[in-house]
Amino acid sequence: MSLLEDDLLAQRIQRIAEIEALGFHAYGQRFDFTHTIPTILAEESAKTAEELDAAKPRVKIAGRILTVRRMGKAGFMHLLQSGERMQVYVRKDAVSEREYALYQLLDLGDIVGVEGYLFRTRTGELSVHVETLTFLSKILLTMPEKWHGLEDVEIRYRQRYLDLIANTESRNIFTTRARIISSFRRQLEEQGFIEVETPMMQALYGGAAARPFITHHNTLDMDLYLRIAPELYLKRLIVGGLERVYEINRNFRNEGISTHHNPEFTMLEFYQSYTDYQGLMDFTCELMKQVAIDATGSAVVEYQGRTLDFGNMKRISMQEAVGSEVPLRGHALVDAFERNVEPTLFDPVIVYDFPVEVSPLAKQKPSDPAFTERFEIFAAGMEIGNAFTELNDPQEQRKRFEMQLELKAAGDEEAHQMDEDYIRALSYGMPPTGGEGIGIDRLTMLLTNSKSIRDVILFPLLRPEGEIGIAERLKKAARK
Repeated sequence: MSLLEDDLLAQRIQRIAEIEALGFHAYGQRFDFTHTIPTILAEESAKTAEELDAAKPRVKIAGRILTVRRMGKAGFMHLLQSGERMQVYVRKDAVSEREYALYQLLDLGDIVGVEGYLFRTRTGELSVHVETLTFLSKILLTMPEKWHGLEDVEIRYRQRYLDLIANTESRNIFTTRARIISSFRRQLEEQGFIEVETPMMQALYGGAAARPFITHHNTLDMDLYLRIAPELYLKRLIVGGLERVYEINRNFRNEGISTHHNPEFTMLEFYQSYTDYQGLMDFTCELMKQVAIDATGSAVVEYQGRTLDFGNMKRISMQEAVGSEVPLRGHALVDAFERNVEPTLFDPVIVYDFPVEVSPLAKQKPSDPAFTERFEIFAAGMEIGNAFTELNDPQEQRKRFEMQLELKAAGDEEAHQMDEDYIRALSYGMPPTGGEGIGIDRLTMLLTNSKSIRDVILFPLLRPEGEIGIAERLKKAARK
């Protein structure tokens, strides 16, 4: 950091003493506001100056100082709260002497509370005429120069708190993400699903093809794996008679980082007894359509200059999608699909019937045992969901696991392990079941027009910083 920045930090630490000398707490206490800024704007913006002057609606609000404009014995500030800004007017003869002295000490980024009445200025801006000013929290570091539109991607990801303050668009992404999750919960629970929790640390990892993260439990002196998927535990619950279950889960996969991949990510997984992948296809189309509507107001959204219609999801088999004159099988079909077809699938589409070699947990098609009753959901060239009729034959499941062990022995680090307890659970009988996983992060990318998965994860994994830490800077500044 520059000497100028360190000097500013020292000045702000000194200002704490000045604020406290006036009788305020630099890191204040409870503040019982009567309104939020978004509520005031929603309820009062239509009122004229005359209507406000007659009623003088009283409000008590809090927020972060966005602007300060001092003019002799009066001045204006804009306060920021929940992504909305509101002007407040401070006049020397309308507040106490110490409160006006406080106003003179305020910095951009400080957090304050004000109480007063609403009015319109000569320019017509809805404002609060302040009668009481309360200090709530002191800012020590200077906000970025362009904090009204922070564009530095590295800062945005590493210091998400600044990104959320400076960029309304980022705030909107994460409120939309919350609506997506809320919509899934509501729809599933309306269909009789119950939400459950399964272990994040597992003695055996499974439910997907991925490399795990390894940790160690000291007391038990055993290695554990961060889960790559909750699937096998959720299906144990199906065996136990919980016929419709879901989990919104954090998964961890020790893989590369890209615009579509983060080692820690969020999935929705749900399992329904007595259905199959065809039933799940029908349910998925309704589920995805309603999520888009709940999150954005429409089933049709814009993504990177093109439109995605989640109200009109097409369905095609993998073999049809590849379109080879000579039917392909196994890994050759999957390779041709991933290389030549998947990147071109922009419109939301369901691709079904996957080879058995790449589907160790899916039930085979009775009409063609070389394929399984499995589908994936694609949009904008990304896989956003995976589903299948669950394999519930314990003997066949054992054979599939053994096939995976052969692949692992041949060097496939992502091949599935043998899970004896899961086979034991299946041996008690699992009803015909359909299961599905949907990637919350990638779906949020699509519904918020975000190009990178890091834009939709609040705290994506990044390399450590190499600069002097804030703790050391605070220590140095306090000595000045």
